[in-house]
Amino acid sequence: MEKQFDHQTSQAQLRALWLAEKTYSIENNPGQLYNIDTPPPTVSGALHIGHIFSYTQTDFIARYKRMCGLSIFYPFGFDDNGLPTERFVEKKRDVKAYQLGRSKFIEICLEETKSAEHAFTDLWQRIGLSADWDHTYSTISAQVRKLSQASFIDLYKKGFVYRTDEPALYCTLCRTSVAQAELDDKEVASFFNDIVFKDAYGNDLLIGTTRPELLASCVALFFNPTDERYVHLNGGMAEVPLYKISVPILPNPDVDVQKGTGLVMCCTFGDQKDIQWYKTYRLDYKQSIGFDGKMTKRAGFLEGLSVADARKGIIEELIKYNLLIRQRPITHAVNVHERCKKEIEFVLLKQWFMHILKHKKALLAQADNINWYPAFMKARYKDWVEHLGWDWCISRQRFFGIPFPVWHCTDCNGLVLADNAQLPIDPQETGPSSACICGGTNLVADADVMDTWNTSSISPYLCAQLLHSTDITSLDAQQLGNFIPMSMRPQAHDIIRTWAFYTIAKVWMHQNTLPWRDIVISGHVLSDEKEKLSKSKDNASLAPHNLLEKYPADVIRFWTASGSLGHDVTFSENQLKIGQKLVTKLWNAFWFVHTHITDIDTHTPPAQLGAINEWVLHMATDCFNQYQKALEMYEFSAALSQVEHFFWNIFCDNYLELIKNQLFNPDQYDQNQVLATRWTLYHVGLRILQLYAPYLPYVTEAIYQELYKKHEKTISLHQTKFATVQTKCQFADTAHIMQQIVTLTANVRKLKSSKQLSLKTAIAHLTVIIDDENLVAIIKQHDQLIRGITQAERTEYGCNPTNSSSIEEKDGVWYAVTSNVQF
Repeated sequence: MEKQFDHQTSQAQLRALWLAEKTYSIENNPGQLYNIDTPPPTVSGALHIGHIFSYTQTDFIARYKRMCGLSIFYPFGFDDNGLPTERFVEKKRDVKAYQLGRSKFIEICLEETKSAEHAFTDLWQRIGLSADWDHTYSTISAQVRKLSQASFIDLYKKGFVYRTDEPALYCTLCRTSVAQAELDDKEVASFFNDIVFKDAYGNDLLIGTTRPELLASCVALFFNPTDERYVHLNGGMAEVPLYKISVPILPNPDVDVQKGTGLVMCCTFGDQKDIQWYKTYRLDYKQSIGFDGKMTKRAGFLEGLSVADARKGIIEELIKYNLLIRQRPITHAVNVHERCKKEIEFVLLKQWFMHILKHKKALLAQADNINWYPAFMKARYKDWVEHLGWDWCISRQRFFGIPFPVWHCTDCNGLVLADNAQLPIDPQETGPSSACICGGTNLVADADVMDTWNTSSISPYLCAQLLHSTDITSLDAQQLGNFIPMSMRPQAHDIIRTWAFYTIAKVWMHQNTLPWRDIVISGHVLSDEKEKLSKSKDNASLAPHNLLEKYPADVIRFWTASGSLGHDVTFSENQLKIGQKLVTKLWNAFWFVHTHITDIDTHTPPAQLGAINEWVLHMATDCFNQYQKALEMYEFSAALSQVEHFFWNIFCDNYLELIKNQLFNPDQYDQNQVLATRWTLYHVGLRILQLYAPYLPYVTEAIYQELYKKHEKTISLHQTKFATVQTKCQFADTAHIMQQIVTLTANVRKLKSSKQLSLKTAIAHLTVIIDDENLVAIIKQHDQLIRGITQAERTEYGCNPTNSSSIEEKDGVWYAVTSNVQF
């Protein structure tokens, strides 16, 4: 064993070993199935430290469960279809999808996603994820396209999916509809503008609005029926300024009498209230903002302008004709697309939707049957579902995604679904296998693609398909029931509203069951400015590949264990330094251990362990019990704290110091006792390696390969089981007595340190004071041990009510009295 740990060389060798030996494959880890619904990272740029933070926390659990004797199915996916990937490719290649054309753009997307997947895999393997790399999926692969299209067909036939002309949330920058879950709120500065309309008699009507550029889309005015200022206008008409169009004036109790002028214009569409009124009163649809974000011909003199420029232009025009009475600066929240931060517009589109609103009650009930870690995250899920105002729009107007397997009949306006045997299919390239039910053959392919979450949300089925290496549609109910609900879903809290919610919804719709038994929610990593780290922000110093050049992977993993479930943390380089000290300490401790555990019978326990060895084994058992209790609740940080205390305080600071005299002066001790200590040192060391293994897989494996593999005969530390290593050793009485000896030893060290003496300084005479004289004999039984630890040439034990502690020098010889032994 080398004296220093070369982490770079060792990590490369061990990574190659794990891959060659398939250390983490389900086939090499038999037992009861424990399956993990691993988040497929979006292929939309480089991974950041936030990914490392949450994915490594999942790996702690996977490694722990594997060593518990479970057969871990830990597949890995890559979410590389849909809008995020399109934007990534557009930015990297400096192209626009709609300019390049569908076929060519899909071609370069496939090239870029393949390259990104390799880079992602390399990083995950370097950080030490114990995923089963023989079982991976890509959400754009043929197998996944087939399954996603089959899911769509099944839910359409069950009545969960529908298509209609519906006002939709639309991003004019990304040129696609989006779902409610893809919105963020952003505070923006604006103006509240009081604009002059006219009633049928030419009287002025003041309308307050933040969106004057939508005047061309105005379809009605509303007032509160209790507002005496306007009741006389009920049923009348008003003239829209500049555009000279007439719109009805209608009563509605939702109008806030105190807001603005109390008279509100309805445009198609400025906000969700406009949409509600549009539907309720069956108003006209007038689109003045195009799908490209520019004003349409309907906007007249504003045609071709961006929304921002149109707003400025119409204000200038209103001022010109004395139609703007006043402006008040305001700050208000607006919806923006989370991907590009562009303000959302509302447009009327033929879209595919999934029924959500009518199933809220059932989807809320599903959450109560899932174990949430931490428990308070369930409230976040419920709050989201309760406040949903839209069905889930699952169609997108983009190129790189999974097409809807549908053709539309122009003869009867019906639709034709693909046969499952045709899947996966691109309806724009391949025709249906049959005519429309009306007999018509004038069929037009659906040109939209599915929302990427519509595919990610069936990840339990993707995983089942991977495990069985077959088309999931060929699995019988028992096979599927044995796999779903899955054991655990790990994910971050920001996608509870998307990935967690959508998966719960889809699995309920498909099977009327839960997707998983447990959901484990991680937090985010924040920068020094307390902002969430993301791919779009410049955090080069925190880039994982840069950190891996500076620190061992184990050190970065140690930092990730400092976070608590569901809580955000600020990146801490200080925590990395603490992790570095731990890795060094582990290697140094076992470098000491290895010289004393060679050539011993490791599998035959000694007849008599001796008090010191019984104590450390008892403490190791207690540590494991607390460790296991924490990890069963997914509290990896609390579990690590138990190991840290045992390793640093019990093992290094005390046990190794207590046995050094035995190991360095074996001739002064009974040989059976020395052998018992060496046997214990071997086994306690192995226990420590096992406990640290989920957190620090590289350094623990390196030590195992050097010291333990030849004895244990198991290829990897990560395939050893707690049941065979962490056997219960309970010696409560001995542990109590030894704890007093440890306290005694600490007191003598303190006395020496107070005089700035080396801990190796000999003591001519040590007096030990014990409160209870009946227990003096018990302590005296360990006299040789006490003298060896304290370097005392002679000891004396007694009972003295003064209980003083001191150390004094006389004629160059030190004398000590300690009274810290309490029974």
